[in-house]
Amino acid sequence: MATRGREAGRARMSDDEQREWIQGALTRYEQPLLRFAAQWVGAAHARDVVQDTFLALCKAQRNEIEHRLAPWLFVVCRNRAIDFRRAGGRLSALDDEASLASDDAELAGDAAEQQHSLGRVQQIVAQLPAKQRQALLLKFSAGMSYKQIAEVMELTVSHVGVLLHNAIKHVRERLGDEAIAEPGGEP
Repeated sequence: MATRGREAGRARMSDDEQREWIQGALTRYEQPLLRFAAQWVGAAHARDVVQDTFLALCKAQRNEIEHRLAPWLFVVCRNRAIDFRRAGGRLSALDDEASLASDDAELAGDAAEQQHSLGRVQQIVAQLPAKQRQALLLKFSAGMSYKQIAEVMELTVSHVGVLLHNAIKHVRERLGDEAIAEPGGEP
């Protein structure tokens, strides 16, 4: 009888530790995962995808994924988003961003200009090839290292470097071309 009580106490402690670990992961990765998922399924459905990702974390064996938690979460999130899109929930993140941009168009001065610039960068990023876009989002939205991105995307670290280099180069070129084309734009 005493043994059962100790085992129950150990299990409870383990459950508490598990809850703390999951809560820590939620605190650290929820926002980056939401931004990442929104690029796949739109802001309106990103929360559902991320919630499903954390449900998978609750079912996972901590000792198997703890050392690679961030890449694991982003792989699961990506897979859930792909499943969502295949199920017919195809949404464009640009639709959500366009409606936000139209609401923000009423802002005055610098804030409106910053919003326009951000919206333009998002449009350019959305036009990148899928692998470049994914690598860029993982790097700048999720703050992942090249090694973590390589694990999520199942690529080599050097391939991730090439993807990021090409993506950033393309974004800079497109933004530079627009500055030249605008009246008063400087080369």
